[in-house]
Amino acid sequence: MNQAKTLVLPGYANSGPGHWQTRWEALEASFARVAMPDWDHPVRATWCATLDRAVADEPRGPICLAAHSLGCLTVAQWALRLASSAQLGKIAGALLVAPPDPAGPAFPRDAHGYDEIALEPLPFPSIVVASSDDPYGTLAFAERCAMGWGSRFIDIGPRGHINAESGLGDWEEARRWLASLVGCIAG
Repeated sequence: MNQAKTLVLPGYANSGPGHWQTRWEALEASFARVAMPDWDHPVRATWCATLDRAVADEPRGPICLAAHSLGCLTVAQWALRLASSAQLGKIAGALLVAPPDPAGPAFPRDAHGYDEIALEPLPFPSIVVASSDDPYGTLAFAERCAMGWGSRFIDIGPRGHINAESGLGDWEEARRWLASLVGCIAG
């Protein structure tokens, strides 16, 4: 089996040096960040088109997606509304960490087009990971997303927004969850 390529999708304002996504990229050459055109003023259509190009640029699968925060909502919208069947055929699975609630008080007001979330089964295996004290989305919201997307749901307890401030380091447990998705090899 081919080594899976993992596309890393940070959320609003990107993921800094201590973030688990950045650390994963430093650990494995098969992890590559999807560079969004404007990290501080996200537009859903633009972010979805950027993800679509990143998947198209990969000659074949398997491709895994490791998304955080607004990256989760981007993955869902792309998969359910934009991606072609050929593009979706490359995707082995997605780890969706800390989905933010667009109706929540902390949702970035500079993010546009995320007011409606498609809550239909994703066409690939997925895992939603949430924290019980995430200021950007409640546990109930994350569970609703997981149920709608047909995802396995994991509550990791009080870990904030599951970012650098959460003190997860290389977050080996989540790398194992990613590896558990069919075709996602993230040793």
